[in-house]
Amino acid sequence: MSAKADFLHETIGGAETLRFSGRLSLSCLGDFPERLRAYEGRIDRLDLSQIQRIDTVGAWLIHRFAAEHDARIEGLSPEAAHLLDQVSVADQHVEMRPERQHTIVRTLAEIGAATMSALTTLYGLLGFFGATAIAFGSVIRHPSRFRFNATVHRFEVVGVSALGIIGLMSFLIGIVIAQQGSVQLRQFGAEVFTINLVGRITLRELGVLMTAIMVAGRSGSSFAAQLGTMKLTEEIDAMRTIGVSPMEALVLPRVLAAVLMMPLLGFYASAWAIFGGGLLCWISLDIPPVTFIQRLREVVPITDLFVGLIKAPVFGLIIAISGCFQGMQVESDAEQVGTRTTSAVVQAIFLVIVLDAFFAMFFTWVGWI
Repeated sequence: MSAKADFLHETIGGAETLRFSGRLSLSCLGDFPERLRAYEGRIDRLDLSQIQRIDTVGAWLIHRFAAEHDARIEGLSPEAAHLLDQVSVADQHVEMRPERQHTIVRTLAEIGAATMSALTTLYGLLGFFGATAIAFGSVIRHPSRFRFNATVHRFEVVGVSALGIIGLMSFLIGIVIAQQGSVQLRQFGAEVFTINLVGRITLRELGVLMTAIMVAGRSGSSFAAQLGTMKLTEEIDAMRTIGVSPMEALVLPRVLAAVLMMPLLGFYASAWAIFGGGLLCWISLDIPPVTFIQRLREVVPITDLFVGLIKAPVFGLIIAISGCFQGMQVESDAEQVGTRTTSAVVQAIFLVIVLDAFFAMFFTWVGWI
């Protein structure tokens, strides 16, 4: 029997039949597709009982011919029938160019999709926060399960390793605030109030806020990338298999480190910002350090320090939860690690700024202004 793909027209019991023979595979088709496409006439049945082999290309030709002539297919082996079924399922209409929508409709659709995505993420964050709280309660009940070494290591990564960059950033921000403030206040002959500006804005707002943004970009992204890579390599699944809770072993040390280190980093950043502002006041405004410190003690209430220290651990919690949550969402490929890392940083910074606005309104309401 010839291996070349071929077909023969027959009339069997009044039914117009095409009987196929040979191998319906790419290497044996030859001019078979052209002859099949040129065939005209009524066809009721396609008999494939005599074919020796069929591949995806051959199955596609048979499926398309049968669909065009509304003919039934007979004589297939179970394997060939399964292949033809898969080809039929994959035969879906694909639009090369999507249907054009009105600009307003498209804009509303994008807003709706973004809103649903934001609500879904918020729901997931709340659930993840609850799982973290449960893990914390479990560790309190069973102190032997607390990962002390891992937590201390995160203290070093989140706090000690960040001292240099946070100190330099805060020092320069203090100089910029003092310089810009003095330029504006000089118009009114009130350069001395530069001390008020530097002291209050750094202790109350910028010291903690800029530290939170820096920690989100540095540690929050690190949390997401580390956990995402572990999720991708199935290390987290392996931990669950051997009975180790990933929330207790991976998430909780990172959350504790961020929550406990943020107040210290915030105070450290505020001190460097005040030092930078004082240095510029000494050089540019001829205000000696003793006068600067004395004036600082007079105009900056202790509540400003309390405001910064209260906000700092909340910001740390948000940064750690966002980073760990996004890292644990990685599922399919390495590209998601980068995507989730970016989402962790953007999400953490956005939530920190939103919470800072709420804190500002709350402390104004309670009289800490």
